[in-house]
Order: sequence, then structure tokens, then C-alpha cells
Amino acid sequence: MPDERRARQIDARTLRALAHPLRMELLDLLTVDGPATATGLGKRVGESSGTTSWHLRQLADAGLVAEDTSRGSKRERWWKAAQESTRMRAADFVDDPQMAGPLMAFLHQHVDIRYREQARFVSELPRWADEWQDSSTLSSTRMPLTPGESQRLIEEIEAVIERYRRPACPGDETVIAQWAAFPHATVTSEDQGES
Repeated sequence: MPDERRARQIDARTLRALAHPLRMELLDLLTVDGPATATGLGKRVGESSGTTSWHLRQLADAGLVAEDTSRGSKRERWWKAAQESTRMRAADFVDDPQMAGPLMAFLHQHVDIRYREQARFVSELPRWADEWQDSSTLSSTRMPLTPGESQRLIEEIEAVIERYRRPACPGDETVIAQWAAFPHATVTSEDQGES
């Protein structure tokens, strides 16, 4: 199982902090691209440094980002992600009326960010060497599973991802491994009005 530095379990406090699209985007940029200043992040997301700084402080209050004291100066504050990834059990929040708004905001923004990452890769595909084009995939699989089988699938995939985690080496590229496992309501002929 991943440790807290690698994968932070989202609780109510962190979910409330992440229930804002800009905060999720800032955390994602710090996680994927590494430490940055509020000014640098503001330029990337089209916001003022004051706005990004305020949202970074909200993330810091929730323990999701921290000041990178190894960089910068008194005038220049650098921020870094406090974990490599976040994990959430939607079941922890789905029945709590006070968390319905933050949960939906987080989940929809999460899906939007993943889509944009894939769309960026597709638009930049010609720039990648053949070896990277051959070592990338966008796939989708549908299969019948029980809830227990789905849970085992999730655990096995997470174990594989953990086996490949290591410090970056010269020549490495950041690889985004996206995946999801969720039930799909099958449409039957009765649902379509056929008899």
C-alpha cells in the first residue's frame, strides 16, 4: 500500500480544499511538473499571482502543498506538492449532504483534467519519437465483473504502478498513467422501448 507521502488519502478537509477547479489545477501542475512560484503558476493558468497565491495558501492549510524552502528567496516563494498523488473513496462522502457539492466539484474537475491530459498528448503525438509513440496507449476495456473482482483489479493495478515508481533519472520523461474502474449501467432493449 502506498505511504502518505506518495498517495494522500482525501478526507473531508482536503476534499473541501480541492473542490475548486483552480486549486485542483494548481495541485496537478505542482505534482506533475514540480515546484513553482505563484507568479509562474499564474502565467500558466491565466490568473494573477495574487489569486494563485491565495489558492496555494488554501491548499497549504489543507496539507496538500508546502513551501519549497530549498528554492527562492524572501521575495520569491516556491511551492511543491506534499504528495505524489491523491486517493479518494467516494463512498466516504456520497451519503453526506454537506459533502455532495465538494464531491461532485472534485470528481467533475478530476475527469476534466484527465481528459485535457489525454487531449494534449493526442495533439502533440507527432512530436514524440517512435519509441514513445509505440510505448503509449489510450485504451478502453469493458468486462463483466463483480464488486469483489473490480476491487481486486484495482488493487492489482495499483500494485503494478507502485512497482514502477522510482526517482527520476536523466533522460526520463514523466509518464501519466491514467485508469479508471467503474460500473456501467447496461441499456437493455426494454430501456430503449423495444418489446
